[in-house]
Amino acid sequence: MPEPAQNPYAALRIPNFQRYIAGLLAFTMAIQIQGTVVGWQVYQLTHDKLALGLIGLAEALPFISMSLYAGHIADRHDRRGLALGALGVLLLCSVALLVLPVLLPTAPQLVVRAIYAVIMLSGVARSFLQPARQALGAELVPRTLYGNAITWRSGTWQLASVIGPALGGLLYAAGGTTLAYTVDVALTIAGVAGIAMIRHRSALQPRHDERIVDSLAVGVRFVFRERLLLGALSLDLFSVLFGGATALLPVFADEILHVGPRGLGLLRAAPAIGAVVMSVALAHLPPVAKAGRALLRAVALFGICIIAFGLSRSFALSVAALALSGAADMVSVFIRSTLIQTMTPVHMLGRVMSVNSVFVGSSNEIGMFESGVTAQWLGTVPSVVLGGVATLVVVAVTAWRLPAIRTLGRIDAHSVQ
Repeated sequence: MPEPAQNPYAALRIPNFQRYIAGLLAFTMAIQIQGTVVGWQVYQLTHDKLALGLIGLAEALPFISMSLYAGHIADRHDRRGLALGALGVLLLCSVALLVLPVLLPTAPQLVVRAIYAVIMLSGVARSFLQPARQALGAELVPRTLYGNAITWRSGTWQLASVIGPALGGLLYAAGGTTLAYTVDVALTIAGVAGIAMIRHRSALQPRHDERIVDSLAVGVRFVFRERLLLGALSLDLFSVLFGGATALLPVFADEILHVGPRGLGLLRAAPAIGAVVMSVALAHLPPVAKAGRALLRAVALFGICIIAFGLSRSFALSVAALALSGAADMVSVFIRSTLIQTMTPVHMLGRVMSVNSVFVGSSNEIGMFESGVTAQWLGTVPSVVLGGVATLVVVAVTAWRLPAIRTLGRIDAHSVQ
């Protein structure tokens, strides 16, 4: 018999979920180290803000183009096997980043172009990994523990996002790209091992008579039919799109705050620090009674924090603003993710998660590109402040146009059986 949902550690007592969490922690740390080092490496090679934005675009375009098909595949094949295949490609990408400076030691422009090519391939792999790993995480626990599992899953991802960037900055400062990417490769291997040890196979439907196009449309129609899901996804999409300052952190670390790669690691880790603290709090708190209002307030606070970060000239204040933005974002992620999993039938999780990835996952990378472009046009600080203001506008419009979001109460009231 499953443990009661109110037990804050119930999901963590399931062996397969423990292995899932261990793998998630390892490969997310690897991804975060890679993101930190790639950003600093490209900026040091080019000193071009737009080049930083192009990193996000290089990953977002293949990610978006493949996401819906990846969701279809995730509902047709064993999700553990699909996640392992995607992680294998990400491992090859990590190895490629490690050897590029060795192969092209005197050709920095070629290195930058090769990095973009590797990032594009990783975008394809991540488009398959996202729906597969998210749907797999839902399969490993009973529905009564969805909220609890999402809290620990998101908290683990955020913990890795605390350790990864800080470690990436330290590794780069201590041994350059060689040391940093070597650790990246090792952690990716550990992540593959964690997922490989899961003793589970997806329960798949025996027959699939519908055409691929019809199958892809199922997830899209489901999201657009459910106004609550559409509102929550749209809110996250535009807030992250406009409020993403991640791409410009190397500029802040180098030119505005003057803290170097070590400081960059802490800046990248700060949002995750706040998110980890909030995830632990959410695991121990009772269910949110007025989830809609909490969602709107959390995204509004996120926008205010982005404005404060853009205006700050103090490293400590900048870290604090980013940490608080991470705590606010964690509330948004928790509500949105729980809503998706409780409202979506199990056999459709892959396709709906892929739509979620298009809305939210790609918005991070496109937001990086948007930040790079606006920083090139308007300057670094105006770009970030304008993004925070736009986030507040998005919250106001969403609250006005989608009253179902404002009145959303407890999420478990919308659960499907």
